[in-house]
Amino acid sequence: MPPGALWWSNSKNGPLVALYVEPKVRILALQEVAGKPPRRFTLPLPGFIFLCSPGKPPWVYAVKKKPTKETDTVYHAPLLNVFETGNSCPGTNEYPTRPADIPQSFFVSFFTGAGGLRNRSQRFPNNVIQLWEYLDKKKKFPLDDLVEYGTVWDLMNMEKRE
Repeated sequence: MPPGALWWSNSKNGPLVALYVEPKVRILALQEVAGKPPRRFTLPLPGFIFLCSPGKPPWVYAVKKKPTKETDTVYHAPLLNVFETGNSCPGTNEYPTRPADIPQSFFVSFFTGAGGLRNRSQRFPNNVIQLWEYLDKKKKFPLDDLVEYGTVWDLMNMEKRE
């Protein structure tokens, strides 16, 4: 199991590894206009759960702390390129085959408005880019701004509902 692994399963689409990614200040690139330089943001981000399958775009959810039980709450990721359900838009990014390398590949890719902008922030419910502008160069993510998605159990049992 890779470092940060919370659980794994053999899904109908192949192996799936849930990875916990620690809170961290990250430099993210927002590609607003093709062919133009991206806007760079230095953002404090919460912890995340990445659901990773080899070579595929991950599912991404935010957490307030490292989950320890199935009833722990998970939140919508305050990120671009992530759909309402948590699955991410790969764009032109080719994801690595090692699940442990997928979160880093996700964070260094260019972000766009793909996946939707709404319901990622309490303070800026209609546009997560406004949250990024507000947080740029700050030191700590405001955890009370996260928007609830469900529980760890919901993530562990997603495939059973499909």
